[in-house]
Amino acid sequence: MLQVHGKLRRGVTERDVKVVDLFEYPTVSTLAAYLSRTGPVVPELPRRARQDAQTGRFPGAPDLDQFWRNLRDGVESISFFSANELAAAGIPASSYTAPAYVRARGVIEDTDLFDAPFFGYTAREAEIMDPQQRVFLETAWTALETAGYDTMRYPGRIGVYAGTSLNSYVYNLISNPEAVRSLGGLAALIASDKDFLTTRVSYKLNLRGPSVSVQTACSTSLVAVHLACRSLIHGECDIGLAGGVSIGVPQRSGYFYEEEGILSPT
Repeated sequence: MLQVHGKLRRGVTERDVKVVDLFEYPTVSTLAAYLSRTGPVVPELPRRARQDAQTGRFPGAPDLDQFWRNLRDGVESISFFSANELAAAGIPASSYTAPAYVRARGVIEDTDLFDAPFFGYTAREAEIMDPQQRVFLETAWTALETAGYDTMRYPGRIGVYAGTSLNSYVYNLISNPEAVRSLGGLAALIASDKDFLTTRVSYKLNLRGPSVSVQTACSTSLVAVHLACRSLIHGECDIGLAGGVSIGVPQRSGYFYEEEGILSPT
């Protein structure tokens, strides 16, 4: 009985269990019921999560206002390509003439434009970097600016939770090894790999909260929002930045339709 009492006092429960309690509640079930009735009250977590600002870039819409207008007005935001456009993008004729090849895609405009000096990058670093990472960095900065936060002066913790799609831009680097060598192998890896999406944003924007890369396929952005909200509720950060990015390269290209797949046949 004394051994059980000692174990209970060493961390099994926060209650000050007395030896006499073990005699009064001699079974596990009665003791557990007693402790659950009289144990310490767990304080309710403050629900501090709220939305301050949101931003985004979409096919046919450089911002959320245009995106909403497109939805409201029924604007077609998918781009359809001619054979000449696909050939100019480097798509083999054997692909775009195939019956299952769909000559359409949602195109995010201006992904090749990036203010490298503003974010502290050289032109070579910007050239090597995955466009998804460039766009997410720009959009993260826009979101924080829209919310009215100067991250260089803000004293609190800003967390980042986000994920990116497959880096298809890396195939361009394979065909240009000299550019990779001029930057260095490690720098090229950091510029290309999805694992560095959030830490890049945290470093460049001076964000000192948690920085978590999320990869759950199509639910990545939603899971990122969930994690950011949970982090806010538990007091792990004061502001949560959450989102995702998916940009395929070359953008002016189609895809092969497969039955029972997730892509449309038209």
